[in-house]
Amino acid sequence: MKASKRQGCSPQRTNPPQVEQRRLQRENNRLAREIESLRQQLKERDRKLAEAEKEIAEREGQIAEAEKQIKDLERQLKLRRQNSTTSSKPPSSDGLAGEPRQRGSKRKKGRRKPGGQPGHRGRWRELVPAERVNEMIEVFPPRCRHCHHRFPGRGTRPDVEGEPRRHQVTELPPIEAHITEYQCQRALCPECGNATQAALPKEATGNFGPQLTALIAYLTVVCRMPRRVVLELIGQVLGIQLSLGSVQNSWEEASEAVAEPCAELERQLPNQPVVNSDETGYRTNGEKRWLWAMVAPGFVFYKIALSRGAEVLVQLLGAAFAGVLCSDRCPSYLKYHKGTGQFCWAHFKRNVLGVLEIAKTTEAERFCRDLLALHARLFRLWHRFRDGPGARHGPIDRQQLILKSIPLEKKFFELADRYADSGDKDVRNLATALLTHFERFFTFLYEEGVEPTNNSVERALRCAVQWRKISFGSRSAEGEVAVARLLTVARTCQMQGQTPLGYLSAAIRSHRSAQPIPHLLKTASTT
Repeated sequence: MKASKRQGCSPQRTNPPQVEQRRLQRENNRLAREIESLRQQLKERDRKLAEAEKEIAEREGQIAEAEKQIKDLERQLKLRRQNSTTSSKPPSSDGLAGEPRQRGSKRKKGRRKPGGQPGHRGRWRELVPAERVNEMIEVFPPRCRHCHHRFPGRGTRPDVEGEPRRHQVTELPPIEAHITEYQCQRALCPECGNATQAALPKEATGNFGPQLTALIAYLTVVCRMPRRVVLELIGQVLGIQLSLGSVQNSWEEASEAVAEPCAELERQLPNQPVVNSDETGYRTNGEKRWLWAMVAPGFVFYKIALSRGAEVLVQLLGAAFAGVLCSDRCPSYLKYHKGTGQFCWAHFKRNVLGVLEIAKTTEAERFCRDLLALHARLFRLWHRFRDGPGARHGPIDRQQLILKSIPLEKKFFELADRYADSGDKDVRNLATALLTHFERFFTFLYEEGVEPTNNSVERALRCAVQWRKISFGSRSAEGEVAVARLLTVARTCQMQGQTPLGYLSAAIRSHRSAQPIPHLLKTASTT
């Protein structure tokens, strides 16, 4: 029985060391493979992460570049939308398709109907003096409106009471050309029997009289009419048949007639106490030129030059100008004139408005608004001085103007100094310009006859620009000279209260008869 129990029970088996070692080896190999797989996965993830970071960096760079381009495009769009009220562009560049200019007050339109309002004092055409009347016709009623008694007919004047009701009708007489024929006879000499033909009088030179020749130049320059329109006007209204060559010849003769008076004005320029100067583009046969305008206290002078540089100022005003030169901040004036000057506040204000329009920072907006507020206060003082008794807030004299302006000058200087190192480039440029040329912005406060703006010469250039747009410039150097001379005559006569047509007629008449030409500037003959 014990033997059978031993045979039925199997003894417990144990793994030998070799088996356990192989198992551990397999486990190590499996773990090593897993570790290697995890390492490969980690490397792959690191690689993808690096690529993602690189892609993110590239995208961030692209976004930054796109944002910069958007800002540049927005700035360019705002600059393109600027008009003459927010930049130095001329009003003629605004165009019909651009942004409309804000003119006058921004208040909402009222409900009042246009025209005179109830209680408004009417205005009507004044009667001319009796001595100016060419014909006077008395009108009597045909019958009494009370008893219907018929008044006597023509030839019998009834009794009248009081003053008559006067009514004047202005009419043009029939317009027709006055043609004078000169017959130069061949007279026979009683001594030798030879014939001598009479010479044509000097005043009869040319085919058209001084008045008609002056009218052609007047219509072209002052009225800014193209030559073909002048041709049609004279042909249809006066019944005088002309050619384009005749119109051009009359134009050139008018230029020759006023050559000496214009040269006299040019010689007077360096002696003027105040000169306002500006320039604009011009074309001669498609080539670039510059049309300069100089406004002095008694006359306006134009010149067409090849350059916009300081050498033109040296030619017109001398090597050093002793008076006050008023201008914008063009580098030509800064290079030429080191003496007393006045910079245009209108130009500077337009620059400030332009910066305010494209401003992206609070700093720029604050600077521009503070500067515009000071500008408004300064010009309120100036208008009180300039308008005299009619000033809105009461007149002030020169001494009061200076005293009241001193605190404003200090505030201008403090504002410019505060923003001289601004991070905004446009603000920094404006502040630096105000600091650098501070004295030239306030000359008008201390010098007699100096205006704070350059509007006088800008108005003088406006008519020249209109002429340029109609005529498309000149075709020769002689044409440039003629344009400058006739513009000088037209604007100077208007400034002095003369009629350009009357002066041109007198100048052409004197030129033909070899007589002294009338002076354009009355004081020029005594200086």
